[in-house]
Amino acid sequence: MFAGLQDLGVANGEDLKETLTNCTEPLKAIEQFQTENGILLPTLQSALPFLDLHGTPRLEFHQSVFDELREKLLERVSAIASEGKAEERYKKLEDLLEKSFPLVKAPSIQPVVMCVMKHLPKVPEKKLKLVMADKDLYKACAVEVKRQIWQDNQALFGDEVSPLLKQYILEKENALFSCDLSVLHNFFSPTPKMRRQGEVAQKLTQMIGKNVKLYDMVLQFLRTLFLRTRNVHYCTLRAELLMSLHDLDISEICSVDPCHKFTWCLDACIRERFVDNKRARELQGFLDGVKKGQEQVLGDLSMILCDPFAINTLALSTIRHLQELIGQDMLPRESPDLLLLLRMLTLGQGAWDMIDSQIFKEPRMEVDLITRFLPLLMSFVVDDYTFTVDQKLPSEDKGPAPYPTAIPEVFPKFMQEHRIACEIGLYYVLHITKQRNKNALLRLLPTLGETFNELAFSDIFLHLFTSNLTLLGDEFAQEEFCTSLFDDFFLPTCLRKENVHRHILRLLLHLHHKVTPAKLESLQKSLEPPKQSGEALKELYNQLSEKLELRKPSPVQGATETPSVDLPLPAAAPPTSL
Repeated sequence: MFAGLQDLGVANGEDLKETLTNCTEPLKAIEQFQTENGILLPTLQSALPFLDLHGTPRLEFHQSVFDELREKLLERVSAIASEGKAEERYKKLEDLLEKSFPLVKAPSIQPVVMCVMKHLPKVPEKKLKLVMADKDLYKACAVEVKRQIWQDNQALFGDEVSPLLKQYILEKENALFSCDLSVLHNFFSPTPKMRRQGEVAQKLTQMIGKNVKLYDMVLQFLRTLFLRTRNVHYCTLRAELLMSLHDLDISEICSVDPCHKFTWCLDACIRERFVDNKRARELQGFLDGVKKGQEQVLGDLSMILCDPFAINTLALSTIRHLQELIGQDMLPRESPDLLLLLRMLTLGQGAWDMIDSQIFKEPRMEVDLITRFLPLLMSFVVDDYTFTVDQKLPSEDKGPAPYPTAIPEVFPKFMQEHRIACEIGLYYVLHITKQRNKNALLRLLPTLGETFNELAFSDIFLHLFTSNLTLLGDEFAQEEFCTSLFDDFFLPTCLRKENVHRHILRLLLHLHHKVTPAKLESLQKSLEPPKQSGEALKELYNQLSEKLELRKPSPVQGATETPSVDLPLPAAAPPTSL
């Protein structure tokens, strides 16, 4: 409480204790101590007895004066920090810090010392070390002071950032496993600006401020964690952080990040969920503008393009372009905009390999993807159009043509061996599901059992797929549909992949009332979690079991006969002889 007073030549509690111990007249000693250390204002001495008459303790009076003076001093410090030439004001603040720092551990004076340090762009290193060495002081100092400590202590900064990064990943995973299945409100629904208003992005932005060194440290943490875990949500945070600083006009950082303008343009595309021609040309200009000797920037650009929100936008734009090409009688290789989308998808999906190998070169785009796979995908769209038109034609003797079910052998091969082909193929499946195209879905569903890196069983795809399946709710009453979806696609994988198990339960929690009771009972048995399962899975299964229990009809009442309400008929009288 009295720490540092002696260093300034001000008497403290220990001095009073010593005086009282060694004196013969304690009352006189106390009076003398009060006179020497009280408020040196002559007119005040005659007024103090009035406080005694009102029963106001001297401590209360002195405390109120002290609080008032402290507030005035804090205001004055803030005023000094904003007036005059920089050199002069910083000199005043440094002098004030030198005088007040000995009292930094005194709770009543500490706010003043911290306020002075907060306004100094460069606190003396010796004082920063003293603050860093004391946990209480470190906790109490402003983020402006902590930035100066962190920039030379990467490990300490890492300790501060690590819980935020874990929280961010957890939030993303929770969003993917949300029990609210909706096409309109899914993982990709929030706009980029809404997302970067999140707690983690805002806290990191505040921690970084205008400090380029801290920004670089955070980017390095994100790269390292991305390499270690392959978790693409770190790529999302990399883009969100840059755009959060952009929103605050932090030019000190935005102007030195070579990805800023590219990210800004891509952010606008993500907001619109489409890459239009104008922005496509801008993005291409950034990619083509990477000069020799600056290829390392491709590592950051690939990480930004690996963000699931960017992949989602690029893949949706690709499907839309393919549909437009059919109407224009054009092939994929004839569309520069489509080729750019594929180029960015390839760069984004190659992010991990590029950062891991440190070979900063754009991955080569597969020619077969453009000349064979995409035309094949377009042929599926044409099959849909043809079938729809055929259904509307007047039926003749032969009857309507059946929906084509055959799949060319090369399609499953592409889905298994080519990452970009697989990504686009999965987004086409999402597209036809959203269009409620049951026939097209049942045709392609068997090809999803084996895909590149099991992308068909990734959380992002299953989150969107289960959301879109809610639009086909009435089809869940059909045995053929449920067999293809559950027995052939979901169930073979759910026992070895817990995330798939959870997504099936999410879907059934939403659509269980559409499934036939016999099928539902069979699914309930198949989906019972193993003992070693996680709590989240068990909780979902319990929720489903409770819902199914409520659906069961009430047991039949006992076989007690209810008394008849019919009145007995009177016996017929025998006929009388005439």
